[in-house]
Amino acid sequence: MADPARRMQAMRARRRAAGMRELRIVVADTRSPEVRRQIAAEVARLDPASEEDALSWIEAVSEFDGDAPG
Repeated sequence: MADPARRMQAMRARRRAAGMRELRIVVADTRSPEVRRQIAAEVARLDPASEEDALSWIEAVSEFDGDAPG
């Protein structure tokens, strides 16, 4: 059996041949107390009036009338 690095290399080659590519996303760990404090501080600085347009748009596009094929 091939070592783990060679198995990964072979798997990536198979995926590339299938038209796929690997994508890694690194996000903040919301379990971290420091990250949670930073998020809370950023939320506290938001101006509700300036966020109204974005919230209205999100609400408008998230409503479905049920007539869409499905």
